[in-house]
Amino acid sequence: MTESSPGRSGPGTVLLDIGGGAGALIIITPAGQAGREIHVSRVGAPAGRTHALVRERRLGRAGCHAAVYPSLPAGDYTIWPEDGTSAGPVRIHDGKVTSYHWPEGG
Repeated sequence: MTESSPGRSGPGTVLLDIGGGAGALIIITPAGQAGREIHVSRVGAPAGRTHALVRERRLGRAGCHAAVYPSLPAGDYTIWPEDGTSAGPVRIHDGKVTSYHWPEGG
C-alpha cells in the first residue's frame, strides 16, 4: 500500500489538551522532514513511544513544518527520529506548550 503525505494543516485543526498534569510539544522542523514521523517517549521508558507526523502548519500567511503532540503527561522525554537514534531531551511542563527546534539537515 502506498502512503501519501497529508497536506498542510490550517488554523484550528489541532486542539491542545493541556493542564491537569499535561502539556503539549511542538517540534519545528525543516521543510524536508514533511511526511516523516517523529517519536517521543518518557525518559527511562523508550518502549512507550508515541509519534506525530511532520506537516506544514499554517497560521494566516505564516507557516512552518512541525510535529504536534497535543497532550503529554508532564515530565522528561526523549525525541526519536525514524532512524531510532536519540535526537535529544525535552521537558514537558504542566499547562504549557514546549517547542523544540529540529536541527537543519537532521
